[in-house]
Amino acid sequence: MGNTRHKIEGMGLTNFGHARLLYISTSKYEGDWQSIVHSHSFSELFYVVNGNGLFIAEDSEFSVTRNDMVVINPHVAHTEKSQSDSPLEYIVLGIDGLSFSFEDMACVQDGLCVETEFGMVYKYNVQSANVYAYLNIMLEEITHRESNYEAVCQNLLEVLLICMLRNDNLSVFQNRNTFINRECMQIKNYLDSNYSENITLDALAAMMHMNKYYMAHAFSRFTGLSPIHYLQQKRIQEARALLESTNYSIAEISSMLGFSSQSYFSQSFKKITGESPIQHRNEYRTKKCLYPKQMK
Repeated sequence: MGNTRHKIEGMGLTNFGHARLLYISTSKYEGDWQSIVHSHSFSELFYVVNGNGLFIAEDSEFSVTRNDMVVINPHVAHTEKSQSDSPLEYIVLGIDGLSFSFEDMACVQDGLCVETEFGMVYKYNVQSANVYAYLNIMLEEITHRESNYEAVCQNLLEVLLICMLRNDNLSVFQNRNTFINRECMQIKNYLDSNYSENITLDALAAMMHMNKYYMAHAFSRFTGLSPIHYLQQKRIQEARALLESTNYSIAEISSMLGFSSQSYFSQSFKKITGESPIQHRNEYRTKKCLYPKQMK
C-alpha cells in the first residue's frame, strides 16, 4: 500500500484577524430592477458568474464579464449595469475590517485599477476555478443555515482571501477604527511638529504608506479637517503666537512658518481669523496696554 505524508512546516500568519463576513448575496439581472449608486463603510467583492455589463465607480466605468472579480474599497460610490442581451449574474461579499491594495496592476492579467477620492477599485479576471467553488459552498451554507454555518462561511472567506493574495500584487490591510485612528494620530503629531516644512498630501501618503485619497478621507473624519487644512490652521495658530510675543516682521514670520510668500500668509491669516497679521498684532498690543493684567 502506498502512503505519502506531507508535513506542515509552519503556520503562516495572515492579516485577516479582524475581517468579518457581513453578507453574501447572489443576483441575476432580469430587467425588473435598476441598481442605484451607493457606498458602504466596508469593502465588497463583486464576482461575475455570467453575463456582461458595466461597473461604475465614482466617475469611472469599465466593462465586466464572466470570472471578473471587482474589489471595492470602503466609501467608494458604485453600481453596475447589465447588458439586456447578456444579463449579469453575480455574487457579492460584504467584508468589514479590511481594505485592499494592488502594488502593480500592470502585472495582473486583464487587470484594471480605478483611483477615486475615497479609495481604489480593482478588477481582474480570476483564473482559479476554486474561487467560484468556495463562493458556492458559502452560498449553500448560508442558505441552509445548519449548525455553525457562520464559522464555515468565515473560514471560507479566509481561504478565498488567501487565494486572492497568491497574486503577488495584491495586499490587504486592517481597516479597524483603532488602526485608522492610530495612523491619523501619527499624521497629526507629524504636522504639529513639522508645520514649517513644505508638506504635501503626496509626501504624507508616501510616509504613511497609504493611498492619499483614503488617508485624506480618514484624517478628515478623525479631526474634522483635511490634512492640508489642518496644517494651515496649525500654521496660523503659531503665527498668532509669534505676532503676540515677538517683534519678528510679517515677512519673517511668513518664512518661518513655511508659507510660499508674505502675501499668501496674509491672505490665509485673514481668511481664518478675519483680520490681517498687522491688525492682529496692533489690536493685541493695544489690549495689552489697556488691560495688562488680563493679557498675562
